[in-house]
Amino acid sequence: MDIHRLVKMANDIGSFYEALPDRSEAISSIATHLKNFWEPRMRREIIEHARQGAEATPRLKELVREAILTLE
Repeated sequence: MDIHRLVKMANDIGSFYEALPDRSEAISSIATHLKNFWEPRMRREIIEHARQGAEATPRLKELVREAILTLE
C-alpha cells in the first residue's frame, strides 16, 4: 500500500482524536482505532514508517507517531 496514503489516513484519524483534552487518551484512542480497523499489513507498514523517526517523509503528526509506536 502507498505510504503517502497510509500517512494521510493515520493523520486524519489523529486529527479527530487530537481534540480530546487528555493526551494519553488521544494516543490510546488512535492506537485502538488502528488495531480495530486497519488490516495487519497496513499496520506493519505504518509502524515501520513511524520507526524511521520524526524526520521520515511523509510526516506523521507527533501524536499519531506516538500512538503507532505503542502498537509494536
